[in-house]
Amino acid sequence: MSDVRPRTSKEVMERRGFMAVLALVSLAFVLVILPFWSAIFWACVMSLLFNPLQRRLVQRLNGRHSLAAFITLITGLILVVIPVIAILFGFIREGVGLYQSIESQEINPAAILERIGNAVPIIPELMQRFGIDTSNLREYLSNSAISLSRLLSQEALSLGRNTVSFTLGLGMMLYLSFFLLRDGESIVSWMRNALPMSEDRRQLLFNKFVEVSRATVKGNLVVAIVQGTLGGLIFWILGISAALLWAVIMAFLSLVPAVGASLVWIPMAVYLYATGDWGAATVLVIYGAVVIGLADNVLRPILVGRDTKLPDYLVLFSTLGGISILGINGFVIGPLIAALFLSFWATFAEEFNSSS
Repeated sequence: MSDVRPRTSKEVMERRGFMAVLALVSLAFVLVILPFWSAIFWACVMSLLFNPLQRRLVQRLNGRHSLAAFITLITGLILVVIPVIAILFGFIREGVGLYQSIESQEINPAAILERIGNAVPIIPELMQRFGIDTSNLREYLSNSAISLSRLLSQEALSLGRNTVSFTLGLGMMLYLSFFLLRDGESIVSWMRNALPMSEDRRQLLFNKFVEVSRATVKGNLVVAIVQGTLGGLIFWILGISAALLWAVIMAFLSLVPAVGASLVWIPMAVYLYATGDWGAATVLVIYGAVVIGLADNVLRPILVGRDTKLPDYLVLFSTLGGISILGINGFVIGPLIAALFLSFWATFAEEFNSSS
């Protein structure tokens, strides 16, 4: 016989009132911390990536969580934060330089495209066979290059003017990262207990989300960094201008299945062939196909795994959608939302099938 007694109308009203107040207080709290959500999010990413190191240090330091968190934070600062800041400001400098070169006609996209067409006549012939007007295409690509360089310049100058805001956000991110590293396990345990679900369901959902999100996000970030670094390195060795700018672009394009960074180095190799630099073009083709191409095929299965990763198309669309809505933060948030979506539906499907 059940011990659960029916709630009285007073208890129901009290519960509804409490839930309403809880929702209002939670909304107010979100609005208060909303200006700092970017710093909070990247602090969470930082603590997630370096949590394995934090655990090992806690064991070696006999449970001294604060000291372990401090050492972990310094390690993350040296390995990740400082290099990213250096790359960011280099990207700003080269983005502004590219726009200025196009504006001053030092770089003429239309002339470059015409030179490529003259050097590789098969390209215009193929376009004509498919009914593509090469003159309109040349004008469109030229205008697109100018618009893209202008956008990069504007974003770079905007970031440069907001140095104080950027420094404040960075400081808050590092400050919060320390506490998330130190108290992360207790915070996660509290969040799990706060979910209005049974313990089995909470455990299943949490494990699935952590498994998929960690594998996907960590794998995508590492592969993007490696491919961007390898691409930027060969561009710098070959003396191609704005190597850092192209490295960042290749890192983002590494999310595109199958082609990825080749969307940058193949056109650049064609340009080098067109300008008569056959040696550099050949080196770039071999390096791109062997080194940059194999980096994705070798690293991604190791870091992500074949059973836990998100499908490539879902990673691509969730990342692009995240970037379009949330800016640069969407690079990570998009796949995380996709991982959460799959985790909930996988949990629902498993429970539904087991109960039927």
